[in-house]
Amino acid sequence: MQLLVATTNRDKIREIRSLLAGTPVDLLTLSDIPPVAEPEETGETFQENARLKARYYATHSGMLTVAEDSGLVIDALDGEPGVRSARFLRPDASYPERFAAIFERLAQNPDRPRTARFVCALTVVDGDRMVFETIGTVEGTIASAASGVSGFGYDPIFYYPLYKATLAQVDEHQKLAIAHRGQAFRALAEWIRRKQ
Repeated sequence: MQLLVATTNRDKIREIRSLLAGTPVDLLTLSDIPPVAEPEETGETFQENARLKARYYATHSGMLTVAEDSGLVIDALDGEPGVRSARFLRPDASYPERFAAIFERLAQNPDRPRTARFVCALTVVDGDRMVFETIGTVEGTIASAASGVSGFGYDPIFYYPLYKATLAQVDEHQKLAIAHRGQAFRALAEWIRRKQ
């Protein structure tokens, strides 16, 4: 079975390949098909954006397509950066810039809890039909400072209490064991195995 993973993010692709290892799929990415303009992510939820991207790339490629939309939800910031996590501040902002803005905003609300979660919504589309959906979440808090060099994105500021570390301070195996994308793609792997 060929499965198009609708992303060009190398870090995500590496994680997804690891999570789907051992399943009977031939993974292709957007780099493996003729170039397609990116769709505008107009959804108000992670699930809406995952559906939008999966349908869009399935239509343009004619392939079974999986798309995910994920990000960081911070309670004290009323859910920001949320569905705009990859574009928070501005599309070309560096993650250190984004961390600084988050810490500055949290400092303005010191009495609010620093609770946060990573969310990953995943959708698979075959032709014009949605055939599988799931959502993975992992709960944590925002660290007082960025720490760690593993992982990517917001991992250095996301503190996972059971590990007593940020997700950038643990190895990829430990991260994927509990992380939002790990949960979602393990559920996809189970679905693929059941289809065989």
